[in-house]
Amino acid sequence: MWYPGVPSAAWLLSVPLLAWLLLWLRKKRQGCNDLSTSEWENKPTSNSDEPGVTAGFCSRTMAQPPSTDPTKMGAGRSIAVLTSGGDAQGMNAAVRATVRVGIYTGAKVYFVHEGYQGLVDGGDNIRPATWESVSMMLQLGGTVIGSARCQDFRTKEGRTKAACNLVKLGITNLCVIGGDGSLTGADQFRTEWSELLAILLKAGKVTSAEAKASSHLNIVGMVGSIDNDFCGTDMTIGTDSALHRIIEIVDAITTTAQSHQRTFILEVMGRHCGYLACVTALACGADWVFIPEMPPEDGWEEHLCRRLTEQRGRGSRLNIIIVAEGAMDRSGKAITCDNIKKLVSTKLGFDTRTTILGHVQRGGTPSAFDRILASRMGVEAVMALLEATPETPACVVSLSGNMAVRLPLMECVQVTKDVTIAMAEGRFDDAVMLRGKSFENNWNTYKMLAHVHIPEKKSNINIAILNVGAPCAGMNAAVRSTVRAGLLQGHRMLAVHDSFDGLAHGLIEPIDWSGVAGWTGKGGSNLGTKRALPQDFMDEISLNIAKFNIHALVIIGGFEAFAGGLQMVQAREKFEELCIPIVVVPATVSNNVPGSDFSIGADTALNTITMTCDRIKQSAAGTKRRVFIVETMGGHCGYLATMAGLASGADFAYIYEEKFNIHDLELNVEHLVEKMKTTVKRGLILRNEKSNANYTTDFIFNLYSEEGKGVFDCRKNVLGHMQQGGTPSPFDRNFATKMGIKAVLWLTDKLKDCYRHGRIFANSPDSACVLGMKKRSLVFQPLSELKDLTDFEHRIPKIQWWLKLRPILKILAKYKTDLDTTEKAEIEHVIKTRAGVP
Repeated sequence: MWYPGVPSAAWLLSVPLLAWLLLWLRKKRQGCNDLSTSEWENKPTSNSDEPGVTAGFCSRTMAQPPSTDPTKMGAGRSIAVLTSGGDAQGMNAAVRATVRVGIYTGAKVYFVHEGYQGLVDGGDNIRPATWESVSMMLQLGGTVIGSARCQDFRTKEGRTKAACNLVKLGITNLCVIGGDGSLTGADQFRTEWSELLAILLKAGKVTSAEAKASSHLNIVGMVGSIDNDFCGTDMTIGTDSALHRIIEIVDAITTTAQSHQRTFILEVMGRHCGYLACVTALACGADWVFIPEMPPEDGWEEHLCRRLTEQRGRGSRLNIIIVAEGAMDRSGKAITCDNIKKLVSTKLGFDTRTTILGHVQRGGTPSAFDRILASRMGVEAVMALLEATPETPACVVSLSGNMAVRLPLMECVQVTKDVTIAMAEGRFDDAVMLRGKSFENNWNTYKMLAHVHIPEKKSNINIAILNVGAPCAGMNAAVRSTVRAGLLQGHRMLAVHDSFDGLAHGLIEPIDWSGVAGWTGKGGSNLGTKRALPQDFMDEISLNIAKFNIHALVIIGGFEAFAGGLQMVQAREKFEELCIPIVVVPATVSNNVPGSDFSIGADTALNTITMTCDRIKQSAAGTKRRVFIVETMGGHCGYLATMAGLASGADFAYIYEEKFNIHDLELNVEHLVEKMKTTVKRGLILRNEKSNANYTTDFIFNLYSEEGKGVFDCRKNVLGHMQQGGTPSPFDRNFATKMGIKAVLWLTDKLKDCYRHGRIFANSPDSACVLGMKKRSLVFQPLSELKDLTDFEHRIPKIQWWLKLRPILKILAKYKTDLDTTEKAEIEHVIKTRAGVP
């Protein structure tokens, strides 16, 4: 923290300075100070209505007075962290965050090596963790501290030994990262704690003082499982990374399948849960998917063969079938790759191949999503442990939409068990519903797009689609689902080439089902995209809307799409042809479209930056004492720099939204100088491209180079347009597909509302909206209402949820900064989701 120099004694006694000091102390007490005076003055204010704040991992969830010092919350307490069960990518990020935030709060943190087995065996398996001991863990798959199946912990004797080991070290807070079995074991351990202490006291293995000091055990869980089979959370740690591995393989297989006109059958993990299979099918446009929760109807063999034949008849040169390893038919008989291969080869004569992905899905580097998810969960887990009382039930920290929540552990376990019961009893619709909204939406979306029988009865509605702004990965997936969803509604779909420019010059043509085949996995924009706004040729646009009889418009793009849509709404008074329903679907790497927490394409760009930073950091491992300055895209929006900083373990990220000055730059240099004295002799600094007009990447590079002379040397990297390229990530494919369908269904309803006297007329504010993710759901918000929430000069929303994650970035980089400890998040219940289920 920067403090002014100490002047003369006479000046210190002056009234103005005393007043200034009182003001400074008051603001410090309110938690407004951060790294520097400039950051203090420009720190965003808390807004309880802002997405991500209510249960966000950055806005603290403490029922404590504002003066609570978060760096002293854990003083005198000890936390142990262990990973158990099957490994998952991202577990190391969770361990890293737990250790560093635990140390930040003043607690003593321990590693428990080899899971519950290490807890039972004790000794060197339970070791103190240090800040440096979790360095370079973020990019590693698996779990560095080890995991093991433990039979000993299943016995009372084994749990007694584990309790003794914890009591002797004064550990009363346990963070468990694993699946439902591991978390159930942790809850049982906590329930028996008093009984175990009594056994130890009676046997003389612990003293009464030790037992009193460890009178209760707090348990918090984080779900690490690639199967995403734990009810209550949208995404578990490792699932996104597993999808990355699967999609990489599917994309590779697709090229060879097309070359030889083959049918490929891929088996993915998921013995009891079909999440991976379902999302994979959605992300690659598979012809068929088999999942445990929803076995195919009797006679599926004929249906499958008919589907494959129809696809070939439409000109497709390949077929993709996805099978979850736990797939079965209605009678409970397993459906295997070999069964399906024999069926397709025998009945259709297609050249068929099978691929079983196996443990490759568990391996590899964790995705950016998993690193950020795990880091946020780690922060929340520590806070939940430190807030817990003997009456607090064991909880699991989870993700719902874009919000962090705490859920009662055993309620989640119970609902997870209910899924298995529902499947065993043949209540498959209930099983899908119990999996949660995310799973149910994925399944329903896939079923809709897999229904390739276009209705003969047409709606006589023409919907036009265009891409606007810079290209990004996922745009094509959004166009594909928009076109196909429209055709399934009986509409005529029109493709507009080259954005508003093409709309003005009549570059419009019909597009059918096969016209968007294979678009899901393609990057860029097949329709072509430009940044031109419609205000320069509104006359021509209105004429072409009338000429091509366009009844509704889907605009897929970035800030230009938002601004262009708003201009068309404002021009409705002059041009009656523009009185049609309009929906803007955010798609930009910058994630700067008002009305949405996420934009299509941002996740792919984030993964590109994170992967590049991993390689850059690795290059410093040999030379040591090196600091890299990396410039990211984003315009004035610091989303990419901030989130990539979290995902790559950056030492700092400079962004426009959080003002910085020369004192901050000096502080950061001093921070790196101190870091070079430790065992971690490398640094990574991210800078958003328009974070400051004067403190450019070159300026920061030169400053660091000069001030770090003799201590470290510097290198700089400008990542440029590589962030806009590449194939879309699984998240972007899935997100884009859902957004496209949601947009078409909304337009269909809106067109019915706007139909008057044989024509479409829409001029109300709610007839032109942005479709965006807000908190936990996709919502439509009128463009005119979002206008007042937008900074048009800098092309960013005035309120951005991710700014609340900035303190986590700084804490994990070992800066002395404050967390807001004034808010309280209640534990949410998941049993209510079973309402109406027998």
